[in-house]
Amino acid sequence: MKAIGFTENGAPQVLRPMELPMPEPGPGQVLIKVAYAGVNYGEVQHRLGDFGPPDGVDVTGLEASGHIAALGPGVEPGEGLAIGDPVAAYLPTGGGYAEYAVAPAELVFPLHTAAGEIDLRTAGGAGLVLPTAYGLLAEAARLRPGDTVLIHAAAGGVGSAAAQLARALGAKAVYGTVGSTAKAEYATRFGYDELFGREGFGEAVLKATGGRGVDVVLDPVGGPTRLASLEALAPFGRVTIFGEAARHPDLELPLLSLWKNNRTLAGYNIADLSRRDPQLARSHGLAAFDLLATGQVTIDITGVLPLNAAVEAHERMQAGAVQGKLLLQVADQA
Repeated sequence: MKAIGFTENGAPQVLRPMELPMPEPGPGQVLIKVAYAGVNYGEVQHRLGDFGPPDGVDVTGLEASGHIAALGPGVEPGEGLAIGDPVAAYLPTGGGYAEYAVAPAELVFPLHTAAGEIDLRTAGGAGLVLPTAYGLLAEAARLRPGDTVLIHAAAGGVGSAAAQLARALGAKAVYGTVGSTAKAEYATRFGYDELFGREGFGEAVLKATGGRGVDVVLDPVGGPTRLASLEALAPFGRVTIFGEAARHPDLELPLLSLWKNNRTLAGYNIADLSRRDPQLARSHGLAAFDLLATGQVTIDITGVLPLNAAVEAHERMQAGAVQGKLLLQVADQA
């Protein structure tokens, strides 16, 4: 099969086309003929070596859509999990940048649902983004109706989905931060009450909330942004970490301030959750995909490149030049 892989960590140019054996689904797994693969910052980190060096040939790609090609031992055919069915999947060990990919059955989501149908193109950018955004808000951040929410990287794939999900889950106000004016203009379509520049956002948040601060902050950035987020919390507010896009050294946080100022720091990592409690991860995904099927949440696909343009996709992602969701088209959809 055709795939994009790498044998050493480094710049986007380490990604190269390869011919690899088709994977076989093991116990509890599903083989998917890939139509589209989403492009995510986690794949940039994979390529750079943040998850360790490659084991021979690595194929990255954490989410994909396509059709079920085979079921592994122990996977019973059922609604949405039959050969030929269209699905989206989160791929915790990668593999999406290829004609075929294997996923745990719990992390494969049907596109024909009781709530409605989802097309393969939209689903190509949803398998990681939607479960992550839902789990962040509903589980890690313990979002409650009436809460106020601040989302960093508001124009990104997770940020734009989280803004919509926060509304669907009852948030009273949703704010966001962005790194440029162009990204602020783009992010307005997702229902933010206000958008702020990343620099000096803390004062802007306090002003917007009458000095109270926000109940929830979602932070994939890290470094100084994380420290400033703690200062922008309302009483019993929660900063929830789900990434380290700025690639700063780990922070040494003053824990006494959590006690003295009624603050909470939480973390969300879908890879860890999927390994230790895949059924909980599945429940997040199914709930979020129902909201996608009914139109309460949209995935804004802003670009589709062919699979052999993976280097360009990574260059754009690493430079922070991606708004919404960028996809790689793997199979000819004609």
